[in-house]
Order: sequence, then structure tokens, then C-alpha cells
Amino acid sequence: MSETILMAEAMKQTVASMLRGIERYNPDNLPTLERYVEIQSLENAYDLEANLAILKLYQFNPHLFNEDITCQILLKALTNLPHTDFIMCKCLLNETQMSDEIIQIIYLADILEQCEFQLFWTRIHILPELIQRITGFLDSIRKFVCHVVGITYQTIERSNLAQLLGDVDDSTVNAWVKKYGWKNQGNLIFIANQDENIKTKNINEKIDFENVGAIMASCH
Repeated sequence: MSETILMAEAMKQTVASMLRGIERYNPDNLPTLERYVEIQSLENAYDLEANLAILKLYQFNPHLFNEDITCQILLKALTNLPHTDFIMCKCLLNETQMSDEIIQIIYLADILEQCEFQLFWTRIHILPELIQRITGFLDSIRKFVCHVVGITYQTIERSNLAQLLGDVDDSTVNAWVKKYGWKNQGNLIFIANQDENIKTKNINEKIDFENVGAIMASCH
């Protein structure tokens, strides 16, 4: 186990104690919490509770606001789509914190939520420096793409899937197909029979005797 991974585990325990009770809102904890964000970015770890605590501390102490750490928090939240982490983080920001870089990240979130994946990859190619410090970022987005594909398609053309994953090569497509248990069928990839994913529900309505009596009385 690498030294940085051990550091991440140790910091996780330290931060957990910091987030208990009134200490959660102690601005003196910010340097440790901010270092923890940098470790999350480096080690592909994630701690939403700690990151939300940082954004809350920035709310209470605007003079301590750190744009770089905030950008890392927002990008880490994107790696956990389709969960609503990004929305929770964005709600803790105010207008004075909306730098050009933060606005760019919010735009990326918007197009991801609209499943405009090819537009997303185009933006990433234009702004590679935005995500370069977030280890595993691109594969986390590809995981989200596969989630959407899995609940949307029965079959998809191999070339289309490659584009949705960021114009990846054949071996990368094969790796994701294998990961999700999909099946290669020539130029098509069989995803799932979506009809089988539809679950029926039995709805039982209970009407007590008093209600029946009232209905019958109104019919006279």
C-alpha cells in the first residue's frame, strides 16, 4: 500500500473526528480539510461529507474562500454521478464565488445531466488542464455514460458507444463492454432487454365500510 494511500486513510479518521459536533464549523480546521481534498484528488478517494463541510465553512468565512479547492470539490462531485452530490455542493456557493473556472465546471455538470456526452468530451479536450489533477476523472465519467447507456439502450452501435465514451479505441470499448457484461454482436453491442427491466406493481385499494356506505347513500 502506497504512502499516500496510507495518508488518505489516516486523514479520513482525523477528518471524521473534526466533523463531530461544533468542531464541524471551526475555521481552524480548514487547512487540514483542504489538504484532505487534495489527497482525494490524487488518490481517487472521495468524502462528500468532508467536502460539504468545507463549502459550508467558506459560507461562514468568505475571506477564507479557496477557489482551487472549491473547483476540486465540484469536480470530485461530478465523479459520483448519477448521485446528486454536485447539486448539493453547488447550492453552497454564492454569486461572489462564481469564477470563470467554477462556471466552466457548472456548465460541464449541466451538459452531463442532459446526457450531451459528445459535447462534454469536446469541452474537456479544449480545457484539459481543468481536470488534470483529478485522478480517475475521465473513467468516472465513462462509468456514468455506461450507466445511462445501460438504462436507455437495448442495442447500440459500437461506433456510437465509442463516441459516447470520448472517441475511445476498440480495446477501450471492449474493456467497458466486458465490465458491464454486455455482448458483442458484430458492429452492434447488445446491452439489455429493457422490457425485462420494467417491474410491474400490484396496487391494492382498501375502502372501509363507512366509505362504501357514504358512496351508496349518495347514489340514492
